[in-house]
Amino acid sequence: MRFVEVVEIAADVERVWAVQSDIERWAEWTPSVTAAHRLEPGPLALGSTARLTQPRLRPAVWRVTEIDPPYAFVWESTAPGVRSRGEHRLVPLDDGRTRAELVLAQTGPLAGLVGLVGGATMRRYLRQEADGLRRRCERG
Repeated sequence: MRFVEVVEIAADVERVWAVQSDIERWAEWTPSVTAAHRLEPGPLALGSTARLTQPRLRPAVWRVTEIDPPYAFVWESTAPGVRSRGEHRLVPLDDGRTRAELVLAQTGPLAGLVGLVGGATMRRYLRQEADGLRRRCERG
């Protein structure tokens, strides 16, 4: 299963990266996250982990598996029968704006069932994250 949301943001890539990589503040700008806690100090880096609590979902620990500041980070979380991969990619646009591309991909023996049962929720959460990121970055 793969879910994608794209949003254009009237802010430069450094501003968007600063907001998006500050995981512990996500609950301030997206209703798709009720709590987010980094499990180690310091800037987001390869191997960094965070525990996310989201409405209607079990809390999950996500580990950064790829990072290219200020353009992208990818993290993964596992649950019985499902591996989730979250991609957060930022593309600078010619006019100083940024395109944020958010992807949630799920694999594993239960991925199809999880997508069937929770697909609408996952799409809604990605949209909330994209909209919240845009609002947070565009406010002065």
